[in-house]
Amino acid sequence: MLYAYLDASALAKRYVVEPGTPVVNHLFARIPAHRLIVLTVGMTEVASILVRKRNAGRITSKAYTQAFLDFAAEIGDPAVDKVAVNDQLATQAFDLVEKHSINATDAILLRSALDLAAPLKAAGHELMVVASDPRLLRAGRAEGLLTFNPETQSAADLDALIGP
Repeated sequence: MLYAYLDASALAKRYVVEPGTPVVNHLFARIPAHRLIVLTVGMTEVASILVRKRNAGRITSKAYTQAFLDFAAEIGDPAVDKVAVNDQLATQAFDLVEKHSINATDAILLRSALDLAAPLKAAGHELMVVASDPRLLRAGRAEGLLTFNPETQSAADLDALIGP
């Protein structure tokens, strides 16, 4: 089974139409909530993205309100695995910042993805980092993780990874 770890750069596409939105919507149709993973600080990043788009006039207040409600309902689902940032995780991510020249949040997501991937792989499953951030994707691939970019890959590409 494939588990999807969604970075804010990909997750926001579910709630605001932008390049990659149809592929993220397809991901949500194909992968059940109990196999979705998000970083809690990434949830705050999505909220920030929605606010910025509303404040810039790129979405209406009505669209913003609906997007926020949809986001809270879907990602607030207890079945979605939420990874909290604690001191240990943050500290263990330090080396990834320098190694891959990525920001702190990406390093924390990458460290937690690596921590989650090992037991999933041992159980016969695969973890896929879903993002549209090229640095995070490059770092994930360098660390041996499966990565997926909804802006440059298609629903058919996703289906090939998920399987029947």
